[in-house]
Amino acid sequence: MILSGIHAYYEPDELVGKTLIAITNLPPRKMMGTDSCGMLLSAVNNKKDSEDEELHLLMVDNHIPAGAKLY
Repeated sequence: MILSGIHAYYEPDELVGKTLIAITNLPPRKMMGTDSCGMLLSAVNNKKDSEDEELHLLMVDNHIPAGAKLY
């Protein structure tokens, strides 16, 4: 399981069926009393004409299977 603080940027139903890029060979880290065993990759930039940040999770086409290696 991977826990992440992305709720301010994404609703759970926006991610259903999406294929995200994650780092999964990290040691577990306790978050809210639960082990998080990885990290989602994302990019952050400032919104145009604002100091507010936008978070963009890195996603791949749905035809790429889970566990595919990145090079």
